[in-house]
Amino acid sequence: MRARSSILFGLRVSGAVLFGLLGWRLGDLVSLALLPVSLSSNQLIHASLALVASLIGLVLVPALFGGAINGLLERIGRITGTQLVADFIGLGGGLLIAVFLAFPLARLPEPFGQVLPFISAVAFGSFGLSVMNMRYKEVFRLLNIRRLESDEAEDTKADSAPVKARETLLLDTSVIIDGRIADIVATGFVRAQLLVPRMVLSELQHIADSTDGIRRARGRRGLEVLKQLQRDPGDAVQVINDDVPGDVPVDEKLIRLAMSLKCPIMTNDYNLNKVASLQGVTVLNINELANAVKTVLLPGENLQLRIIQEGKEHGQGVGYLEDGTMVVVEDGQTYLNKIIPVTVTKILQTSAGRMIFAKP
Repeated sequence: MRARSSILFGLRVSGAVLFGLLGWRLGDLVSLALLPVSLSSNQLIHASLALVASLIGLVLVPALFGGAINGLLERIGRITGTQLVADFIGLGGGLLIAVFLAFPLARLPEPFGQVLPFISAVAFGSFGLSVMNMRYKEVFRLLNIRRLESDEAEDTKADSAPVKARETLLLDTSVIIDGRIADIVATGFVRAQLLVPRMVLSELQHIADSTDGIRRARGRRGLEVLKQLQRDPGDAVQVINDDVPGDVPVDEKLIRLAMSLKCPIMTNDYNLNKVASLQGVTVLNINELANAVKTVLLPGENLQLRIIQEGKEHGQGVGYLEDGTMVVVEDGQTYLNKIIPVTVTKILQTSAGRMIFAKP
């Protein structure tokens, strides 16, 4: 504040003096135009014009250059002391090169000999200033020049700052009820901030209050999963009050909210997955993740399998691997409720998951 006041005072004084001299010079021209005039009249004309011009300069110069000076002061206040010194070094180096070039450039024929030295001074001064402004840290390190401790502390703080803000994911009702998201977060593979909109929480509560026993159990399971996520030391889940106006289904609101927040949706809902993908929203499906990490079996491999139910086709038996993958066994119906060795014959990947076909 004190520096700005001092510079403003200097601008006023400089403007008053400069315009006063111009007013006095204008008095000479007026006196010549009004010849002959007496000595007293001549002095009065000079004094009057100089006084009026000084008052004009007192007001006009700060108004014209005050904004630019304030902007320059703000920029100087934001840069570090080391960078300020580096800028002066770069400017001086550029002007020094321009001085050496001024002698041969001045010998060129007019108007090049008069214009090019000035242009080279501006060009090389700006170039030196820009280079040192961008690379002063490397230059100081190369020349083994120690920078100010405050500047080094700022660099250390900037280097230790995170590269980018924490990513976010919107959770759908289906993925919360599923429950596997809590196990995935516990493993540390998901480090994003999980967002649960208030409308999803209301839908969970509505399901938990259902008169249907199965739906009520699913809703209560979803609420328990949220409590488990909230107990995570990494503050994994956060309930947000963001909503989408209008009487539209929750899935549509969730898609619009994801587009507004520019973040993916995590869901197990097949229809929501397709609709969101068509609208350009990134979808993370836990079922797809589970399919991606399932045990890889190749045709010809053998395994032990319990046949637990009949298949859709005649004579087929169905069993399941530990990860839930369904295995259809040809001629396996006769081994119902028995553990038998089977040989993998074919693997089929569908949108609903992976199916394995085998024979005894």
